[in-house]
Amino acid sequence: MKLIYLVIDGAPDRVVDSPTALEVAKKENLDRLAKEGVCGCMYTIGRGIAPESDTAVFSILGYDPEKYYTGRGPIEALGAGIEIREGFEVAFRANFATIREDILEILDRRCGRDLASDEARELARALDGLELGMYDGYARVIATVGHRAVVVIGSRSHRLSDNVSNTDPAYVRCGKISVAAKTYEKRIAECKPLDDSREARVTAELVNRFTRLAITILSKHPVNVRRERLGKLKANAILLRDAGAALPKVPKLSEVYGGLKFGAVAEMPVEKGIAKLLGMEVAEVPPPTEDKVRDYAQRLEATLELLERCDVVYVHLKGPDEPGHDGSLERKARAIELIDQYYVKPLIGHVNLDEVAILVTSDHATPYTVKAHTDDPVPILVRAPSIEPDQVTRFTEKECCQKGSLGVLEHGWELLPRVLSLVGMLRK
Repeated sequence: MKLIYLVIDGAPDRVVDSPTALEVAKKENLDRLAKEGVCGCMYTIGRGIAPESDTAVFSILGYDPEKYYTGRGPIEALGAGIEIREGFEVAFRANFATIREDILEILDRRCGRDLASDEARELARALDGLELGMYDGYARVIATVGHRAVVVIGSRSHRLSDNVSNTDPAYVRCGKISVAAKTYEKRIAECKPLDDSREARVTAELVNRFTRLAITILSKHPVNVRRERLGKLKANAILLRDAGAALPKVPKLSEVYGGLKFGAVAEMPVEKGIAKLLGMEVAEVPPPTEDKVRDYAQRLEATLELLERCDVVYVHLKGPDEPGHDGSLERKARAIELIDQYYVKPLIGHVNLDEVAILVTSDHATPYTVKAHTDDPVPILVRAPSIEPDQVTRFTEKECCQKGSLGVLEHGWELLPRVLSLVGMLRK
């Protein structure tokens, strides 16, 4: 038996929302899998925690973030192919953003979501290698996908600390992880040390200097002059969050799960970074585009190739998360339909369902009514030939949570060992 582990990013809404995108979407293939399998729901980290994708993915692969996690920044850096100098560099996840420069008011945290990757690379090059003029400090900036980037703040002679706050006010540090803020002031936040150490104070000062210098450089950059002329939002600031100074020390998935070999099809640097960290074979697929037919064909091909060599193939599709953040029920439902039609349907047609189990879930809810990640439970379905189906007929929040025989999992790290045991894949 082999397992395909499909994660549809941000697909659920709140159970109390009526309707939800999963209820509206025409998704006969996901519904078929739900009818033929067993379902349930889970809190991907725990009740009351609205997770970011990084900690949620870490959790649903079987690792308790509180026990292992050291921050998103180094994971993003690993996914982007960047090494950090431990003790003297701190890595951050970054967003190019649009601000009102005189008062630092955030107009859009993602530049209207239309910043092209080549534009972002031009902007990043203008900031990469920036000398910060204090504490022998410098910045490394690498654009990844769209408005996303990795920023590394470093010093040649002063030790630094990752125990500093975010400048992105939409996420609040809680230990080594960040959680989505329920409400926040739409201004760039000052980076503050979270302890009394000199290292944290120096790091915070360097971050704040970088923030100010970046605004000055970006506001006059030719990319932004061109965007303004075209009536687009300027990418005139950069927001930092999730500082980390080292990669977590974790056992590989193959060690945890009795020698099983894992592969991953991932679109974003953070998922790629987690996959590399955990010893998965990572398929190289192009970043997502507007051509979803081609995108999902490429991801299906990568899935099937990995399935030849791996016992478990983890597939992470971004699809409905962005329209959830944008508050669009229609576009979110359509994103789910496209995954169902152009990935799930041909997947079912290509694999032998007597030999391959399928697990489908999400890393978190991104309700269109909230426009942010929430702590709501996410639905789960498991389809395998050895499983007697339960009473669920549609892959929706209500059906899976209320009728699913798997019940409610309190933590995401409970899921994978339970499913591998359920389908008979755990090796003793």
